[in-house]
Amino acid sequence: MSQIFILADFAGDKCTKTTAELATAAARNASVTAIVLAAPGSGAALAATVKLGPIANVLVVESADFATHGVAAAADAIAQVIAQKSPNALLIASHAYGKEVAGRVAVATDSGIITDAVDVAADLTATQLVFGGSTTVHSKVAKGVAIITVRPNSIEADLSDSTPAVENLSFTISDVAKLATTTSSTPPVKGGRPELTEAKIVVSGGRGTNGDFSKVESFADSLGAAVGASRAATDAGWYPHTHQVGQTGKTVSPQLYVACGISGAIQHRAGMQTSKTIIAVNKDPEAPIFDLADLGIVGDLFAVLPQAEAAINAKKHG
Repeated sequence: MSQIFILADFAGDKCTKTTAELATAAARNASVTAIVLAAPGSGAALAATVKLGPIANVLVVESADFATHGVAAAADAIAQVIAQKSPNALLIASHAYGKEVAGRVAVATDSGIITDAVDVAADLTATQLVFGGSTTVHSKVAKGVAIITVRPNSIEADLSDSTPAVENLSFTISDVAKLATTTSSTPPVKGGRPELTEAKIVVSGGRGTNGDFSKVESFADSLGAAVGASRAATDAGWYPHTHQVGQTGKTVSPQLYVACGISGAIQHRAGMQTSKTIIAVNKDPEAPIFDLADLGIVGDLFAVLPQAEAAINAKKHG
């Protein structure tokens, strides 16, 4: 049986659902091994959280260099693991960190790379959505180890419990990976809302908010939802770019996606069109978002959202 590696994805000290999604894709025709990169002394605790999805083995690499030399050290370590273990492929979460690591690993191992896949078949054929999601492409890596980054929330995860065997590996950073050094870092400020890519419900605001996200946030809080934003809203400085949903932002696939004051540009749809249920609120009855929505409400979000929130709260306390 072939062997596929995945890079375990973490939010703080907990393994994310994205790891199970990667494992689900990898397990279609292979034994799955998760790589855990950790600070000295923390590998065992992180590995213990890698317990969802069809994962047979966990390889733990501990090094202080991951904090000091960032993605260069991470890619260097993974390349060394690949040289030792010779897997058929490596799957990594397709976010900024994951794609940079993947690119560096591909160069280090002289391998081909595919980014932003939304599915990976048993024969390692990757499916990508291009041109704003209007075209589907199927492709395979033809050289070396198949390095593929997979968009979070694009694959239905097998969340069954697993008890993988854990192996610790040594790592000596190369001189090339030491060329850049991280002198300081500040972790992102975490709010009380769910992580955007992990949330079951996402409420997003766009140009229709006119810069006022208070109703969007209040409605989201009544649902226990994450808050997203369109590119128009983030480019205008109305909401942080870390919350942008779309082709150049984050891809979400929640059970419920509520688009408020978002017209539905192709690049935004590419980041949310796989949501299970889509509700759109927009003053323009011709807005393209209504073509994608399961339920469309033609109206001003500043009038619609407070009414919806009041009804939700009445149900909660009724």
